Amino acid sequence: MLEYEDRIIELAETLLKDRRVDMVIGFRKGTVPMMNEPCFIKNPEESRLLVWDSNCGINLANYLMDRKEKIGIIAKGCDSRNIVVHIVENKIQREQLHIIGVPCKGMIDRRKITAMFDGEILEVSEDAEAISVKGDGFEESVKKADVLQENCSICVHRNPVIYDDLLAEKVNEQIGLDRYEDVRSIEAMPAQEKWEYFEDLISNCIRCYACRNACPLCYCPTCFVDESRPQWVGKGQDAIDTRTFHFLRAYHCAGRCTDCGACERACPVGIKVRAFTKKLEKDCLALFNWEAGLSTDQRPPLDVYRPDDPDEFIK
Repeated sequence: MLEYEDRIIELAETLLKDRRVDMVIGFRKGTVPMMNEPCFIKNPEESRLLVWDSNCGINLANYLMDRKEKIGIIAKGCDSRNIVVHIVENKIQREQLHIIGVPCKGMIDRRKITAMFDGEILEVSEDAEAISVKGDGFEESVKKADVLQENCSICVHRNPVIYDDLLAEKVNEQIGLDRYEDVRSIEAMPAQEKWEYFEDLISNCIRCYACRNACPLCYCPTCFVDESRPQWVGKGQDAIDTRTFHFLRAYHCAGRCTDCGACERACPVGIKVRAFTKKLEKDCLALFNWEAGLSTDQRPPLDVYRPDDPDEFIK
């Protein structure tokens, strides 16, 4: 994907010079390895700051809600699906956007790489198949396929679903994957074991709300955790409040989540937050044949009524 970088810079520069957009939302190099930063480019000469590699996992659709400008945005498959969700939910107008589509081959998981080495990682580079890691006293190469984010390793929508410019030929979509093996293993647990699984899953949560803040779907003017009239959850570390936060946030994403992995990527303590949203994604696919963000012409299943909707749950 490194070959995309020059094309991104060229397109951003042209869009800004021709005043077709007021800004371009993309990535610049971060201050630490494997942590590229979202940036807002407003002058053509700033386009040189833009980068693209396997450390661009943050979902840029998170920066679009309720903006009034004409915006250019760089979007991989999951980003583009969240853009579709925003268009459907009237958080941004399609006419405001110039979408630079990026066929994606997956983003790397910095936690997997960090766990492989004892010393501090000082530099990370990549080619098509491998990630080169340099640190104090070590230099090694690992296969990119072995260190992908979990959501990327099972992604079946790697190409943008909506775009104005496509940076390259579409990549082959992954087929024959079992995307919900982990969900089924949890579903098969006895009730007590399932309870203990989720209690253990969120036991390290510090209620920083990084998962909420990174999620493109969490745009309520006042989140339920911040409501005071009435107060839904407490502000401390009470286990019931923590549990309430995670389950309610997941249900707010039902039928809307694209499994972009932004929540897990942002979590400072490494909680596998997708364990909640993947179950709801699986159920929407099974019950309604629905995957979020694939069409601007369809409403999500939970905000429409159809006479043939499944109703076993009320029997």
